[in-house]
Amino acid sequence: MGTLTAVRPRKVTTEIRRRVHGRHLSPLASLALFTALFTAVITGYDFASPTQVFLNLLVDNAHLIVLAVGMTFVILTGGIDLSVGAVVALSTVVLAATLQAGWPTPAAVGAVLLIGPLLGLLMGVVIEHLDVQPFIVTLAGMFLARGLCYVISVDTMPIKDPLLRQFGLDYVYLYEDKFIRWSVVVAILVVAIAGWVLHQTRFGRTVYAVGGNRQSAQLMGLSASRATVSAYAISGLCAALAGLLLGAQKLSGYSLNGVGLELDAIAAAVIGGVLLSGGVGFVLGSVIGVLVLGTIQTFVTAANLDSYWTRIMTGVLLLVFVLVQRLVVRKTGS
Repeated sequence: MGTLTAVRPRKVTTEIRRRVHGRHLSPLASLALFTALFTAVITGYDFASPTQVFLNLLVDNAHLIVLAVGMTFVILTGGIDLSVGAVVALSTVVLAATLQAGWPTPAAVGAVLLIGPLLGLLMGVVIEHLDVQPFIVTLAGMFLARGLCYVISVDTMPIKDPLLRQFGLDYVYLYEDKFIRWSVVVAILVVAIAGWVLHQTRFGRTVYAVGGNRQSAQLMGLSASRATVSAYAISGLCAALAGLLLGAQKLSGYSLNGVGLELDAIAAAVIGGVLLSGGVGFVLGSVIGVLVLGTIQTFVTAANLDSYWTRIMTGVLLLVFVLVQRLVVRKTGS
């Protein structure tokens, strides 16, 4: 009896270690990196309120958090979506153009939230049913969305709608003088819903199964095709919503908005522990990845460095985390 009692905790401990060293290693490493970077920036520079600095990370990157959530769905299936930055730009342009044309605010917002998932759905259908590589299809989608921006307008179009101005400019006070904006509230809701969908629904489990081993998922009777197409539609919806948040933040629509934003979303997901091969990753990990990127930008600004250092540091971190993921895959596969 004593032997069994001694063996059981040992097995539990071994299982915990295996899980930590597996799918949880990259998110934990990302969290540790964010904590170290943020602490270094706060202690190295004289910020009046470290709490507000953290809240500002959420305020400045709310649209990227939403975008990274959508990218997480796609990468979990083993795909990629290069169109999201252009869809963000198209969303801001469509929003500004429809409002200038006299559309009611709900109709303009509804049009934006319809365009994104429709484009994502179209790309998902082509990828799944015509068996075309996601890189090529979403690259075509990027050119299409960016081209439509130029067709609508090549100039900056201001957004003067009172409701959107209030949404984009009003503070949401948490306590004393600490505040966020409504865009952060929306981003938190998106993260919560996405986490629930991925971990508490059959669809979410199918997304993980398809990314982990598509053939096994199909043998289990799971609808791999539906999950893949739906993931791209969700990515398009998140891109459209991110465009709304960015448009409300900048109070303008511009065809050059979101240039390179798709790469930031991919980088955030990878740094947050989402495997590019699919099947492993968490929405919260992608959020941590966004916070890491935001902290790098804060450091570059505080240190008065040239803006290209943000890209250099992001590239180095991305390479490091890809190598970490590679080691994790090899270790868990052995």
